[in-house]
Amino acid sequence: MPRTRNRVQTHRRHKKIFNLTKGHRGKRRTNIKVAHESMIHALRYSTEHRRDRKGDFRRLWIIRINAAARQNGLKYGELINGLNKAGIEVNRKMLADLAVKNPTAFSELASQAKTALQVE
Repeated sequence: MPRTRNRVQTHRRHKKIFNLTKGHRGKRRTNIKVAHESMIHALRYSTEHRRDRKGDFRRLWIIRINAAARQNGLKYGELINGLNKAGIEVNRKMLADLAVKNPTAFSELASQAKTALQVE
């Protein structure tokens, strides 16, 4: 009985890996062993970084809110505490967006937070 080779399936499997490593340089794109290893690492990094991105954006929003709060005479923690005491529920993404695009609305929120802190 003649020996059979799995050329079609092997070619398809290699083609999948080469498609996933399309932007890589050198042997990472052309050599199947190196490309497979590069693909595994790239997929793992993409998963980790997709999760890290959420924290990165939260840090960015907090920095923007803090900068706008200090322009209105408050610290970030005081602003958040004052908004909670005033019963205003706005998430950090929206607060940061207001701070950048609509500073007058943000200053109104900051003044409400100030009054809520002084009522104590």
